[in-house]
Amino acid sequence: MTAPSGTPQPSAQPRWFTTLFLTDMWERFSFFGMQAILILFAVAPVSQGGLGLPHPTAVALYGAYVGLLFALSMPGGWLGDRVLGEQRATLYGGVVIALGHYMMLLPTRPTAYLGLVLIAVGTGLLKPNMLALLGRFYGPDESSKREAALVIFYIGIQISALLAPLVTGFLGERVNWHIGFGAAGVGMTFGVIQYALGLRRFGDTGRRPAHPASAGELRTVTMRVGVAAAVVGGLLVADLLLGAFTITHVIAGIGLVTLVAPFVYFSVLTRRARLSRAERQRLSAFRWVLLAAALFWMFVIQAGSTLSLFAQQHTAREVGGFLIPASWFQSAIPLFILVTAPVFAWLWLRGGSRTGVAAKISLGHGLVGVGFVVMSLAAAAAANGSQVSPLWLLFVLFTLACGEVVLGPAALSSAVDLAPTAFAGRTMALYWMFAAVGGGLGSLLGRLISGEPRPVYYLGLAVLALATAVGFAFARRRLSAAMAPSAAEHGTAAAPVAKGIPSA
Repeated sequence: MTAPSGTPQPSAQPRWFTTLFLTDMWERFSFFGMQAILILFAVAPVSQGGLGLPHPTAVALYGAYVGLLFALSMPGGWLGDRVLGEQRATLYGGVVIALGHYMMLLPTRPTAYLGLVLIAVGTGLLKPNMLALLGRFYGPDESSKREAALVIFYIGIQISALLAPLVTGFLGERVNWHIGFGAAGVGMTFGVIQYALGLRRFGDTGRRPAHPASAGELRTVTMRVGVAAAVVGGLLVADLLLGAFTITHVIAGIGLVTLVAPFVYFSVLTRRARLSRAERQRLSAFRWVLLAAALFWMFVIQAGSTLSLFAQQHTAREVGGFLIPASWFQSAIPLFILVTAPVFAWLWLRGGSRTGVAAKISLGHGLVGVGFVVMSLAAAAAANGSQVSPLWLLFVLFTLACGEVVLGPAALSSAVDLAPTAFAGRTMALYWMFAAVGGGLGSLLGRLISGEPRPVYYLGLAVLALATAVGFAFARRRLSAAMAPSAAEHGTAAAPVAKGIPSA
């Protein structure tokens, strides 16, 4: 398919790709730099510059942060679709992320929490809109090429994800936690600057909202946001006046929102009058992909929470007299992705459309299940207080990396294919909102082990992952048929977003 007139084409004007590629790379530096040290900062004693939280609360804080970050993709996608346009939404999101990191550079507890909120808000604005902007450069019948390109796109992203924990982890653990957060902010600032300089490369693509909101709609949304803010503010004031306020109450509230909001939003989206019957049917089938993605990200969130604490407390990390920072283990996943992504890209190109999204979901969950079986053995070996070889943890991180390479691009590519004409950003947001469900569930489950290795906990994760893998293996043909566009819609169903390489 040839891109519409006035739309940049990758083969003719590849600079648009470079701009978005670098923007996403720096956003990943920010995200993975935060992920590497957040839980370690949360459990560190106040005397060492940390928050001094108990392990269960720290795990819950980490899960709430990740969940809120993904859940805010819904309002962020709406703003891009209806108010700002994807270009401006992406720019503003990057600016807010950078501001959040600089707030965390300040050595106070209130600024640390405020910084986390700003980073979550900025990411919720940037992520879905940059995905939708990327999605304007490929035709709807090029899903195999798009998915393979997405895997290759992972390579550049993972270079940043590999380097970020090494930089922020060393600065945070060995120098000062806040300097580590500030370093992530510097990286995001670089991303914002090069994106602003490269905006001219997009022309009119994504400059205006795809479906502008009317003045009446804006008033309605403003009123609803105001009511919600008043309710939240009232509850917070009441909590303070009663003298019962703790950070756990805020974390619990965020967790509840991230668990409920995605399902409410999905129900609203599928009932939109502007959607055709076929679009509603495909979105209904897509819910199974979203649920599988939620479970998968529940497993992945363990890498930055329970597995990070396991690396700090129960893994032998000294090599030649040098104590490896626990946060450096977070670089293992992007390193493994760099190694395996070209292999999977080659396999998908050879397999073409024969390997559908359901089969890839099955394989991704199967790999994760095997990894957590091994992790349960490692936890058993460390149960008496001894430290275990880092090879145990590295193997688990390897399976998480392979699962992400297999499942992540496939699920995102299916979101691109299914996005209705007027809801590009919001369909992308729907995927990240269900990732928020995974974050909320991961935080709840993580509280069960209180930072200590529990073999049964990891074995339970393994059983759940393997059961999901088996279920999707049996349902792969039925799911693929339900998600396929009809002949009448071919060439139009995914046109607004299936024109680019979505970033994971």
